[in-house]
Amino acid sequence: MIEIIDWGEINYQQALQQQQTLVNQLNNNTNTNTSCNKLIFCSHPHVYTIGKSGNMKNVIYDDKTIPIIRTNRGGDITYHGPGQIVGYPIVNLNNLKVGLKQYIHNIEQVIINTINTFGIKGERIHGASGVWLSPNTTQVRKICAIGVHVSHAITMHGFALNVNTNLNYFNRINPCGFADKGVTSIAKELNTEVNITDVKKIIARNFIEIFNV
Repeated sequence: MIEIIDWGEINYQQALQQQQTLVNQLNNNTNTNTSCNKLIFCSHPHVYTIGKSGNMKNVIYDDKTIPIIRTNRGGDITYHGPGQIVGYPIVNLNNLKVGLKQYIHNIEQVIINTINTFGIKGERIHGASGVWLSPNTTQVRKICAIGVHVSHAITMHGFALNVNTNLNYFNRINPCGFADKGVTSIAKELNTEVNITDVKKIIARNFIEIFNV
């Protein structure tokens, strides 16, 4: 079982605290057959976050108007803002019967299947998590970033899918530490904005199917 929750727009630090509360609740539930797995949807006001292995050298321009927050997820620096769907699965991997590598692979597949609904072909790049378009070409670009933290088989953090995102904010950083790869969004690929609520429903459906919950 999994519960789908939408926090709407929420401050990044507040979302981090609320994630930790849910992680603690899941850790305190010793019966993995009845674990209260959650899939949280939200968006954040403009913010840059840096993973535990991230490098501040990947900040190209900082005028102090947008916070830069170091956090405990994997990965380097990325941007969160309006028009983006951020997903935080708070799940027990033992309950889902998957390891970390398969978990990330499944998240990628959820997004690949989701954007395929819009006629967009998402793919993987070996050694670089997330979902990409046109890999192995000069037009390679990322549409979804993935960064997670796992402790005692409980996950937090997750994915950020660019839907109607203003991609100009990525110009201030080397997204995910890559200076040679671009970023994109569903809206950019389709040349029109899409309904974010509809995209969330598609993500939820694919998550339930791929993780068999």
